[in-house]
Amino acid sequence: MKGVIVQCLNQLIEERFSKEIWKQIMIDSKLDPDTVFFGHHDINDAVIMEVVGNVCKNLNISLEDAANAFGDYWVNVFAKKHYFAFFISSKTARQFLEKMDQVHVKITETVPNAHPPRFKYETPDNNTIIMLYESKRGLIDFLVGLAKAVGTYYKEDIEVTKLDANKIKIVFK
Repeated sequence: MKGVIVQCLNQLIEERFSKEIWKQIMIDSKLDPDTVFFGHHDINDAVIMEVVGNVCKNLNISLEDAANAFGDYWVNVFAKKHYFAFFISSKTARQFLEKMDQVHVKITETVPNAHPPRFKYETPDNNTIIMLYESKRGLIDFLVGLAKAVGTYYKEDIEVTKLDANKIKIVFK
Protein backbone atom coordinates (compact mmCIF):
# COMPACT_ATOMS: atom_id res chain seq x y z
CA MET A 1 0.00 0.00 0.00
CA LYS A 2 1.02 3.55 -0.37
CA GLY A 3 2.28 5.56 2.59
CA VAL A 4 -0.58 8.02 2.17
CA ILE A 5 -2.84 5.51 3.94
CA VAL A 6 -0.61 5.50 7.04
CA GLN A 7 -0.20 9.28 6.83
CA CYS A 8 -3.96 9.64 7.04
CA LEU A 9 -4.23 7.14 9.89
CA ASN A 10 -1.43 8.94 11.76
CA GLN A 11 -3.19 12.30 11.43
CA LEU A 12 -6.51 10.81 12.50
CA ILE A 13 -5.05 9.28 15.68
CA GLU A 14 -3.01 12.35 16.62
CA GLU A 15 -5.88 14.80 15.99
CA ARG A 16 -8.71 12.81 17.55
CA PHE A 17 -6.76 11.07 20.33
CA SER A 18 -3.12 11.98 20.98
CA LYS A 19 0.45 11.82 19.73
CA GLU A 20 1.24 9.53 22.65
CA ILE A 21 -1.31 6.96 21.50
CA TRP A 22 0.13 7.07 17.97
CA LYS A 23 3.64 6.52 19.36
CA GLN A 24 2.37 3.53 21.37
CA ILE A 25 0.70 2.10 18.26
CA MET A 26 4.00 2.41 16.41
CA ILE A 27 5.94 0.75 19.27
CA ASP A 28 3.40 -2.08 19.46
CA SER A 29 3.82 -2.49 15.68
CA LYS A 30 7.59 -2.82 16.18
CA LEU A 31 8.22 0.42 14.29
CA ASP A 32 10.26 3.44 15.29
CA PRO A 33 7.74 5.79 16.95
CA ASP A 34 9.31 8.73 15.08
CA THR A 35 8.89 7.15 11.64
CA VAL A 36 7.63 9.58 9.02
CA PHE A 37 5.58 8.01 6.23
CA PHE A 38 5.66 9.62 2.82
CA GLY A 39 2.59 9.36 0.62
CA HIS A 40 4.30 8.00 -2.48
CA HIS A 41 6.37 5.36 -0.65
CA ASP A 42 5.38 1.73 -0.77
CA ILE A 43 4.59 0.21 2.62
CA ASN A 44 4.25 -3.53 3.03
CA ASP A 45 0.57 -4.48 3.43
CA ALA A 46 1.41 -6.62 6.49
CA VAL A 47 3.01 -3.61 8.20
CA ILE A 48 -0.08 -1.48 7.61
CA MET A 49 -2.38 -4.23 8.85
CA GLU A 50 -0.21 -4.60 11.98
CA VAL A 51 -0.60 -0.86 12.59
CA VAL A 52 -4.38 -1.11 12.07
CA GLY A 53 -4.54 -4.05 14.50
CA ASN A 54 -2.69 -1.99 17.08
CA VAL A 55 -4.99 0.97 16.51
CA CYS A 56 -7.88 -1.35 17.43
CA LYS A 57 -6.00 -2.69 20.47
CA ASN A 58 -4.90 0.70 21.81
CA LEU A 59 -8.29 2.34 21.28
CA ASN A 60 -10.21 -0.77 22.34
CA ILE A 61 -12.34 -0.72 19.19
CA SER A 62 -13.33 -3.28 16.56
CA LEU A 63 -11.92 -3.40 13.05
CA GLU A 64 -15.33 -2.25 11.81
CA ASP A 65 -15.19 0.80 14.09
CA ALA A 66 -11.62 1.56 12.96
CA ALA A 67 -12.66 1.22 9.30
CA ASN A 68 -15.62 3.57 9.81
CA ALA A 69 -13.43 6.16 11.60
CA PHE A 70 -10.76 5.90 8.90
CA GLY A 71 -13.34 6.22 6.13
CA ASP A 72 -14.89 9.28 7.71
CA TYR A 73 -11.53 10.96 8.24
CA TRP A 74 -10.22 10.03 4.78
CA VAL A 75 -13.26 11.37 2.94
CA ASN A 76 -14.26 14.33 5.10
CA VAL A 77 -10.84 15.64 6.16
CA PHE A 78 -7.78 14.14 4.44
CA ALA A 79 -8.87 13.46 0.84
CA LYS A 80 -11.02 16.58 0.76
CA LYS A 81 -7.78 18.59 1.09
CA HIS A 82 -5.49 16.47 -1.07
CA TYR A 83 -7.81 15.14 -3.77
CA PHE A 84 -10.45 17.87 -3.96
CA ALA A 85 -10.75 17.65 -7.75
CA PHE A 86 -12.41 14.25 -7.41
CA PHE A 87 -15.02 15.73 -5.09
CA ILE A 88 -15.98 18.76 -7.14
CA SER A 89 -16.54 16.68 -10.26
CA SER A 90 -19.45 14.86 -8.57
CA LYS A 91 -22.69 16.42 -7.35
CA THR A 92 -24.02 13.39 -5.44
CA ALA A 93 -22.75 10.49 -3.38
CA ARG A 94 -23.87 8.09 -6.07
CA GLN A 95 -21.95 9.94 -8.80
CA PHE A 96 -18.85 9.97 -6.63
CA LEU A 97 -19.03 6.25 -5.78
CA GLU A 98 -19.73 5.27 -9.37
CA LYS A 99 -16.54 7.10 -10.45
CA MET A 100 -14.26 5.35 -7.96
CA ASP A 101 -13.11 2.69 -10.39
CA GLN A 102 -12.17 5.38 -12.93
CA VAL A 103 -10.24 7.23 -10.22
CA HIS A 104 -8.33 4.08 -9.34
CA VAL A 105 -7.52 3.47 -13.01
CA LYS A 106 -6.03 6.99 -13.20
CA ILE A 107 -4.04 6.33 -10.02
CA THR A 108 -2.49 3.18 -11.46
CA GLU A 109 -1.52 5.13 -14.58
CA THR A 110 0.13 8.00 -12.72
CA VAL A 111 1.47 6.59 -9.43
CA PRO A 112 4.31 4.08 -9.75
CA ASN A 113 3.60 0.67 -8.20
CA ALA A 114 0.05 1.61 -7.14
CA HIS A 115 -2.37 -1.29 -6.71
CA PRO A 116 -5.65 0.21 -5.53
CA PRO A 117 -8.78 -1.91 -5.48
CA ARG A 118 -10.95 -2.05 -8.56
CA PHE A 119 -14.73 -1.91 -8.60
CA LYS A 120 -17.56 -3.21 -10.72
CA TYR A 121 -21.13 -2.08 -10.30
CA GLU A 122 -24.58 -3.60 -10.43
CA THR A 123 -27.80 -1.58 -10.28
CA PRO A 124 -30.66 -3.76 -9.04
CA ASP A 125 -32.97 -0.70 -8.93
CA ASN A 126 -32.91 3.09 -9.26
CA ASN A 127 -32.02 3.64 -5.60
CA THR A 128 -29.40 0.91 -5.16
CA ILE A 129 -25.95 0.04 -6.36
CA ILE A 130 -23.92 -3.03 -5.55
CA MET A 131 -20.17 -2.39 -5.52
CA LEU A 132 -18.04 -5.43 -6.24
CA TYR A 133 -14.64 -5.03 -4.59
CA GLU A 134 -11.66 -6.57 -6.37
CA SER A 135 -8.49 -6.66 -4.29
CA LYS A 136 -6.25 -9.28 -2.76
CA ARG A 137 -6.07 -7.20 0.41
CA GLY A 138 -9.51 -8.12 1.74
CA LEU A 139 -10.32 -4.68 3.13
CA ILE A 140 -14.05 -4.67 2.43
CA ASP A 141 -14.75 -3.18 5.88
CA PHE A 142 -12.78 -0.10 4.84
CA LEU A 143 -14.87 0.21 1.69
CA VAL A 144 -17.99 0.18 3.88
CA GLY A 145 -16.55 2.97 6.04
CA LEU A 146 -15.51 5.00 3.02
CA ALA A 147 -18.92 4.63 1.34
CA LYS A 148 -20.71 5.75 4.52
CA ALA A 149 -18.41 8.77 4.68
CA VAL A 150 -19.21 9.72 1.09
CA GLY A 151 -22.86 9.92 2.14
CA THR A 152 -21.86 12.21 5.00
CA TYR A 153 -19.77 14.40 2.69
CA TYR A 154 -22.66 14.91 0.27
CA LYS A 155 -25.15 15.24 3.16
CA GLU A 156 -27.19 12.32 1.86
CA ASP A 157 -28.93 9.57 3.77
CA ILE A 158 -27.48 6.33 2.46
CA GLU A 159 -27.47 2.84 3.88
CA VAL A 160 -24.34 0.74 3.35
CA THR A 161 -24.40 -3.02 3.95
CA LYS A 162 -21.56 -5.51 3.58
CA LEU A 163 -23.00 -8.45 1.65
CA ASP A 164 -19.86 -10.61 1.69
CA ALA A 165 -16.06 -10.30 1.53
CA ASN A 166 -16.20 -8.71 -1.93
CA LYS A 167 -19.50 -6.90 -2.18
CA ILE A 168 -21.40 -4.02 -0.58
CA LYS A 169 -24.91 -2.72 -1.16
CA ILE A 170 -25.59 1.01 -1.08
CA VAL A 171 -29.15 2.27 -0.89
CA PHE A 172 -29.73 5.95 -1.63
CA LYS A 173 -32.77 7.10 0.35
